[in-house]
Amino acid sequence: MDSSPDGSSLILYQTEDGQTQVEVRLLDETVWLTQAQMAELFSKDKRTISEHLQNIFKEGELSEKAVVRKFRTTAADGKNYETLHYNLDVIISTGYRVRSHRGTQFRIWATTRLKEFLIKGFFTSGYSQRDSFACR
Repeated sequence: MDSSPDGSSLILYQTEDGQTQVEVRLLDETVWLTQAQMAELFSKDKRTISEHLQNIFKEGELSEKAVVRKFRTTAADGKNYETLHYNLDVIISTGYRVRSHRGTQFRIWATTRLKEFLIKGFFTSGYSQRDSFACR
């Protein structure tokens, strides 16, 4: 894990099949990816990711100000650029919108983790299902 001047750490994420590797930025208890990294992660064109992001913000699913941040990155030409990065909330929202094999793998993974949390987290904490998800 490498540390950046902004205090973030960089780790290498690799998909289970080893076909995709993405450098993930960790800061403020969340992960951050660029549009290009999300495109690589979900095996989609960057324009498709951009379209999903526009819809996420336009529909009010997430507040752009709360989930987008600029980080200074060094490009292949050696120059530094301010690049928009999107936090885990955006990555998850995008992952549930993309139509690709990798997107399907992501949704299966995310749903499995959520089920584990709900079953282990709520039920081992003494909450009943009725108390946790009351319908009114």
